[in-house]
Amino acid sequence: MRGKFKDIITEMAEDDPRIVIVLGDISVFQFNAFREKHPDRFYNMGILEPTLISVSGGLNAAGFVPVVHTIAPFLTERCYEQIKLDLCYNRFEANLVTCGASFDYAWDGATHHAYSDLAILRLLPTMEVLQPGSERELEALMRSQTGNGKPTYFRLSDNPHTIDVGDVKFGKGIVLKRGTSGCTIMTAGPILGNVLEACKDLDVSLVYFHTIKPLDNELVASFRDDRILVVHDAYGLKEAVDAVCGMRTWYHGLPDDFCVWYGKVHDIRRRLGLDPAGIRARVREMLAQND
Repeated sequence: MRGKFKDIITEMAEDDPRIVIVLGDISVFQFNAFREKHPDRFYNMGILEPTLISVSGGLNAAGFVPVVHTIAPFLTERCYEQIKLDLCYNRFEANLVTCGASFDYAWDGATHHAYSDLAILRLLPTMEVLQPGSERELEALMRSQTGNGKPTYFRLSDNPHTIDVGDVKFGKGIVLKRGTSGCTIMTAGPILGNVLEACKDLDVSLVYFHTIKPLDNELVASFRDDRILVVHDAYGLKEAVDAVCGMRTWYHGLPDDFCVWYGKVHDIRRRLGLDPAGIRARVREMLAQND
């Protein structure tokens, strides 16, 4: 997804001279072409993540549209106060684009895991929180939201799904499957690939989100009479669904503990029961409770 992100922003910058790139020493070489074309709109600030946010607020105050990029936990958890005050409080736009979602950097251990970013950023006033699961979703959302005057978080993954989810519109969820059992699965982002495989022949409804905030509350509420299982490899979606009054929800995802195993993202998902087999087993439990 990073390559697609680079292509989209480089193309958009040709038509919008306000767009500037602010990097935290990540993906620098990917943006060589951008730097050569627009050297006065390219800033590699180094490993100074809070400074990236503060500088971006200043750039927006000066009329620019900053696109900020580095690793997820360092740009979100480490910079929460700067995002809160320098961007959201001042109503400055910055487009925060991260890599290393959830366990994409599993081999680097807990310091590089990122599963609370969606949850904490959705609490900030004026903040838009996006989790595109595919390159196609990323392009649609980046083109619609960049330059809109609001702080926006784009959570990129190195392991996107390849599913065509249909029309991608900011703030709108998508019903991919309708069942008759009274059990609905809600999910977001790249984990959709595993969820869809797990549920393909089960009698459940499947609802997919690429926008965590604002969540499509109207769509969520339309499943109020169902038992809802939120399957997600992060925090944030379950909390957003729970904010819709009258929902009956359960969660299949992360334990209340640090994930201390090393490996690749698929290894961690399997240990957490977030591989297709683990998700399928949990959904079948849910269906059995409906009987």
